[in-house]
Amino acid sequence: MDHDIVILGGGPAGLNAALMLGRARKRVLLCDAGPPRNAAAAHMHGFVTRDGVAPAEFRRHARAELAAYPNVRFLDQRAVRIDPRGPADFAVTFADTTTLSARRILLCLGMIDDLPPLPGLAALWGKSVHLCPYCHGWELQDRPTGALCTSAAYLEWPLLLRGWTRDLTLFTGGALTIPPETRARLTQAGINIEERPISRLHGDDTMTSIELHDGTHLPLECLYMKPPQRQQPIVTDLGLALDDHGFIKVDEMRQTSIPGIHAAGDLITPMQGAQMAAAAGAVAAAMLNHTLTAELALAGALD
Repeated sequence: MDHDIVILGGGPAGLNAALMLGRARKRVLLCDAGPPRNAAAAHMHGFVTRDGVAPAEFRRHARAELAAYPNVRFLDQRAVRIDPRGPADFAVTFADTTTLSARRILLCLGMIDDLPPLPGLAALWGKSVHLCPYCHGWELQDRPTGALCTSAAYLEWPLLLRGWTRDLTLFTGGALTIPPETRARLTQAGINIEERPISRLHGDDTMTSIELHDGTHLPLECLYMKPPQRQQPIVTDLGLALDDHGFIKVDEMRQTSIPGIHAAGDLITPMQGAQMAAAAGAVAAAMLNHTLTAELALAGALD
């Protein structure tokens, strides 16, 4: 067996899991194909001791810490296939056709954000268009802010965003009808409502306005949205059980529907953020290590 655990994904979840498992004396391979999902963001926020750090700097510092553990290795390759050969035997094939074996797999790959084809959006993603107010709300407080909600599930999300700005507009893009009781609650909270279709976003690194289909330009410096998300192809190919929202189902040990494959971070929950992913990676590593260590001890394979 080449490794005890192969971790796929080198973001906060994977890095923290590697630290926990490395300190538990397991043979760990951390695979990071890059670039990170938050590569467009200039800074990470809300992560104690790392508030305001650039994502690339965070990863550099984490790798430097992990270098102290000779039982933790890095591989900057994309895994393209996982073949379960048993509950404690997995073959992982990489883009260069290399195949390595492991007793356990820990998936920390995050999710793929499917941005709508709104002109101007891609260029502003991670700069003025964000997923998370906890990550960016402080820096953008009280600026003209929008919340793009094209799903009824998020119509009351602006009530949370209202805590960061008094100048807030809910945009539906003409995609749905707001129930009267929801409209009353939003209005009572001081939230503007704009239901006309959207044409494009204006601005380079910083948004300046949002243009509606009728040619109206509304000043806007920040837009929050929750685009549809989907799993990475390697996860889809495994056929893991997903919940109704497309996130991987895990049990209390953070194990997926395939025994021996565990998951942590953004790919199992809509509660997404660097600090939450790191914590999830630590929990999954501890749970995984508990069962693996007992297994190895009973087999007399720890000495």
